Amino acid sequence: MSGHHCRPIDLALQGGGAHGAFTWGVLDRLLDDERLQITAISGTSAGAMNAVVLAHGLAKGGRHEAKQALLRFWTRVSQASAWSQGLAGLFWDWAVPGSPLAWTMEWMTRTWSPYQLNPLDLNPLRDILAEEVDFEFLRAHCGPRVFVSATHVQSGRLREFRHEELTVDAVMASACLPLLFRAVEIDGEAYWDGGYVANPSLLPLITESPCSDLVLVQINPACRPEVPTSARDILDRLNEITFNSSLLKELRSIALLQQLLAAEGHPAGVGAGSLFHQVARLRLHRIDATEDMAQLGAASKLNAAWPMIQRLHTIGRDTADAWLQQHGAHIGRKSTLDLAHCL
Repeated sequence: MSGHHCRPIDLALQGGGAHGAFTWGVLDRLLDDERLQITAISGTSAGAMNAVVLAHGLAKGGRHEAKQALLRFWTRVSQASAWSQGLAGLFWDWAVPGSPLAWTMEWMTRTWSPYQLNPLDLNPLRDILAEEVDFEFLRAHCGPRVFVSATHVQSGRLREFRHEELTVDAVMASACLPLLFRAVEIDGEAYWDGGYVANPSLLPLITESPCSDLVLVQINPACRPEVPTSARDILDRLNEITFNSSLLKELRSIALLQQLLAAEGHPAGVGAGSLFHQVARLRLHRIDATEDMAQLGAASKLNAAWPMIQRLHTIGRDTADAWLQQHGAHIGRKSTLDLAHCL
């Protein structure tokens, strides 16, 4: 990347269970580049956890502390996953395709709800997050700002928890898989995983951040070269399509609006700071590893064994490094994500 001046970026972090360790690797590499300044982060599910751990670390002690915080968090997640005997664990081990435990757990989750299987609503992730992130401190420090998405159960609508609203419950709501855990209640309202309606939400970064460069870290493969034919492959692709659909719709809306503004200009009386102005000057970028992530399969999203976490982290770092070498110089200048395919 040429030049030595600071280049502000916003981050949009997709969710995907243990595949969030890929995002950890991406963030680890981005933090090494002191020419990049993260101004705001939007995250869903595992992306929300990465977002709050990253922001908390930056607020506490800068880049070094943020890198160490992410390392501690994912190390503890992997350690907790090793304790998966019974329903108190994180259910990672039942993701091994074809194993007797996998078939047993799949049958159980289709037969009984988490209200029956996990009556105490045990979730070690909540304890880890509460111990790693001082949410009162995080809310008081707005650099970078964080936005977390969840799904309102009764209405099916998107709920965006803004920086001043962040709590451990808000993040757990964003990551609440309804077949494994009870809905998270906040102020009397029930929430499920945000990936169903926003994975992640881009709008708050466009409307509430002064930055014009938005970097999407995408976990779920956008495309596959072949049509799946086995039952497991079909389910994997359905999972990917479901958790990419809201993102694709949002990207399509941005593409259409940018195209319209380029052709006809801003509406009369609309100036700087408006949504139209923000969209017109938005520069979009994407860091993903479609080929590597597609080989893993959806079931591996529940595999937090340390070898898998390390593998994902390495893929993320290498992918981000390659992206910076190829596209880093364009930050602050032009988009590197072609939205034409969204139209």
